[in-house]
Amino acid sequence: MSESLSIIAWILAGGVAVPLTVLIVEVAAGLPPGRKARSSGGAPRIAIIIPAHDEAQGIAATLAALEPCTPAGTRVVVVADNCSDDTAGIARLAGVEAIERHDPGRRGKGFALAYGRDHLARGVPPDAVIVLDADCRFGPGSVAALAEAAMARGAPAQAVNLIAPDSGAAPMVQISSFAMVVKNLFRSRGMQRLGGAALLTGTGMAFPWSLFAEAQLATGSIVEDLSLGIELTRAGHPPLLVEEAQVRSAPAAMQDALQQKRRWEHGFLETLHRRALPVLGHGLRRGAWPEILLGLHLIVPPLALLVLVALLALFAAGGLAVLGASTGPALFLAALLAMAAILIGAAWVIGGREYLSSGALLRAPLYVLWKLPIYTGFLKKPQASWNRTPRRD
Repeated sequence: MSESLSIIAWILAGGVAVPLTVLIVEVAAGLPPGRKARSSGGAPRIAIIIPAHDEAQGIAATLAALEPCTPAGTRVVVVADNCSDDTAGIARLAGVEAIERHDPGRRGKGFALAYGRDHLARGVPPDAVIVLDADCRFGPGSVAALAEAAMARGAPAQAVNLIAPDSGAAPMVQISSFAMVVKNLFRSRGMQRLGGAALLTGTGMAFPWSLFAEAQLATGSIVEDLSLGIELTRAGHPPLLVEEAQVRSAPAAMQDALQQKRRWEHGFLETLHRRALPVLGHGLRRGAWPEILLGLHLIVPPLALLVLVALLALFAAGGLAVLGASTGPALFLAALLAMAAILIGAAWVIGGREYLSSGALLRAPLYVLWKLPIYTGFLKKPQASWNRTPRRD
């Protein structure tokens, strides 16, 4: 009896240990500060595409903030996608190109990007294309750094995409912002250092025109950046994290942040379900290390869900130990959880304190409860359609 219980306990521990170990390795590899890439000295022709759906209230501010960040000669194209307001007119008054797309049956950023690409292809195409969300701001020098990196490597280049620090935001929003630091900076940097692909995050990403022209954009996926990164990595063009390039967006209100998390995490969980093992298996068959690492990354659920599942497995293994099973599985999981907690704490000390106050950090257990509706909603009815996240004024 005890042997059977021990086997069950080890199966539980092993199932959770794999994603926990991947998380631990990625974060550990990404903790040391990154090196700044050297400029190639080139001056590629750059186009920036801004997909925009009903952004009349904020598009002028976005374009005003973008102007001092763009090298001379940069084309800026606003794609007013299925808008019911004057997004396009305001963009034209700001002095940039604005094109309008009306196709209510095909909504989403991917369709808008494909429409913008078709517009660029009608003339002399640029050397590099950069995608910027309508609520985001580039840091100084980011546009040139992204374009140069994409052209030098012949691969996609991704800026460090984070939520702007806001010590006055609700604790759950602060924790969510810090989780984004862990994913988009430390884990992405770690994957790159291990020889894999960085993560495309949907905004602040640059492509050589040769790749952008052939990319599968018009997919309607609610996580189009994740899907695009998978396809480009499998094609031998793993994205590059460019740490001297920064892109930021304002934190959303708490309910809006939950809505945004719901869309992204449902899309990620669906990708985990359908694509993680095929990507990993394909990479193993080809001996393609970046694809293998990407497949391993995809089996790691969102941090709050991973912690919840790991704790449940730990309690189950502990309960089985009380009934006579080996204590090894419970001790093994406890050690992995402790190691993950130490590394996440180190990430907070190194680069997270401006995003997450110590007071808000103490409420981290409530963050898991705050996100429970996302995960129960995925089990009942996964979100399959794109929706616009409300912006702060």
